[in-house]
Amino acid sequence: MTEQRKQDMIDPARADAFHVALGQKQAVQAGDPLPPFFYQLYFWEPEPPVSLGRDGHPLVGGLIPDMGLPRRMWAGGRLSFERPLLAGIGAEKRTICESQQRKDGRSGPLGFVTLRHEIWQDGALCLTEWQDLVYREDATPDAPQPTAPTARTDAETVSAVDFSSTLLFRYSALTFNGHRIHYDLEYARDVEGYGGLVVHGPLLAQLLMLKAEGELGPLTQFTFRATSPLMHFETASLCRNDRELWVAGPDGRQCMVATA
Repeated sequence: MTEQRKQDMIDPARADAFHVALGQKQAVQAGDPLPPFFYQLYFWEPEPPVSLGRDGHPLVGGLIPDMGLPRRMWAGGRLSFERPLLAGIGAEKRTICESQQRKDGRSGPLGFVTLRHEIWQDGALCLTEWQDLVYREDATPDAPQPTAPTARTDAETVSAVDFSSTLLFRYSALTFNGHRIHYDLEYARDVEGYGGLVVHGPLLAQLLMLKAEGELGPLTQFTFRATSPLMHFETASLCRNDRELWVAGPDGRQCMVATA
């Protein structure tokens, strides 16, 4: 099983920039523990233009197998936190492709890939993430739109959050995510069939983690699953009931579910 290793300095300035993008005033100093999932800001995978697909993502092949399906979606993930990742100190990301499978779904063939990421710092494991990706065929103009599930209505706490094209661009830049559905409106609408720019699944998961940590305390485990896309012009509701969390769209549909 091939393992990919990347090293990076956990620059406090990058974490600061993300706080600013979220409208938060929190200066990060060397040695400070980072919030959960902030490791997404590091360990970039820059590729030259010739190595990118039409959607702006690196071409598959190598670590992620090529199953002949052009559309990529981050379906969800599971995280186990062992110790905080500290700013200002070098760290290593170790990644393997843990599983791959191709199935025939109601909308056509689907490819499922699970990557396992481990983040190490000073010889100790800080966190492990299992990242679930789904690949599918291009949408056809006459393809029926899937029915989104309805979100729960028994939230104990609710936080409203708005998104903008600026925030989506900044998050794409900070995570070096070139997927055009997040910043290229014509591509998102005309090629992939979305109603607008798509809010990053990991950004929604990040906001749920911050909500869970702020209301429940430090996290040891977090699981999330995307269920329907959220557009940049929609106000979302971040909801929590005990250790169950979810994102609801303005029409009451469920966009993501999670457990802390």
